[in-house]
Amino acid sequence: MNQYIHDFEKEEKVFKVLSIDGGGIKGIYSSRIIEQFEKKFNAHIADYFDLICGTSTGGLIALGLSLKIPVSVITNFYYMKGERIFNKRGNILSLFKQFLIGSKYDNQELKLALQEIFAEHTLGDSYCMLCIPAFSLTDGRPFIFKFDHPEGNLSRDNKTKYVDVALATSAAPTYLPIVSIPTYNNRQFVDGGVYANNPTLVGVAEALKYFVGKDKKFQRLMVMSVASLEIPPGRRIVIKRNRSVLDWNKDLVATFFEGQAYVSNYIVETLAEHCDLSFEYLRIPSVALSPEQSRIINLDNTSKESLDIMLAKGSDQGLLYEKRPDVASFFEHPKQYIIR
Repeated sequence: MNQYIHDFEKEEKVFKVLSIDGGGIKGIYSSRIIEQFEKKFNAHIADYFDLICGTSTGGLIALGLSLKIPVSVITNFYYMKGERIFNKRGNILSLFKQFLIGSKYDNQELKLALQEIFAEHTLGDSYCMLCIPAFSLTDGRPFIFKFDHPEGNLSRDNKTKYVDVALATSAAPTYLPIVSIPTYNNRQFVDGGVYANNPTLVGVAEALKYFVGKDKKFQRLMVMSVASLEIPPGRRIVIKRNRSVLDWNKDLVATFFEGQAYVSNYIVETLAEHCDLSFEYLRIPSVALSPEQSRIINLDNTSKESLDIMLAKGSDQGLLYEKRPDVASFFEHPKQYIIR
């Protein structure tokens, strides 16, 4: 027994990060992939990852995982509540409102749905560390909601309600209203996707700053990043180059999100290949969509046809990746940073 303890202490300690992209209702694709992993490895994700990052819809998933809510419940949340959150009644009127008056949707249905899942939980109730990006309009800078860990001497966020964090990280400009949180002196927040739609780099920075590396508790970093379902990249050449907000339509937000996600993946991939410490990086990408499917898959299409396609794509991708040794390696041993 003593020899076992001695050998264990000599082993390289591993810090594991899970990152989940933003993407509106397309989060159902990401949640279904993670759901496949929970079933395959009979595991709560929060027991196997030290830090979970998520932006926008990925933030909702990350928050649920951190409370050990089964991912199947989160998948069902998208399927059952999506139509109420992204209400399509008066669609032409809502588009007119989006471009000339205010956000396309209010967030009351989203808030009610989130309250059903998260109730009065605060970040201090999490079973793992968290990084949930939002953007503070009040300060004009990124704002990352975190579990208050002692390594950073943090004391700001643990009393913040899950519902408020979820609303802040998912307040996509033109789609949902700006969110004000009273406990932060009424700071106003929008979707973290404006700078970190793929929050993997946020998670890596947190890990390297506080937990992994020379003279730190952990010597090895493992990162799994789950993409949202993406339409094929690229656009047709436009005749009208001097475009208004109305001309840009949904491409205005989507272009920012897509470009950022690509760059984040490239930087993390480069770091993993060239940094001196032991760094393993796995990106689970989107799958291919046919031209017909691409026409109906977007941030807020909650039709049964669209949801069923996204569920099927997520199931297929989850089944494909659960067989891979590099996925299984994340579930070989429970996490080593224990909060409770």
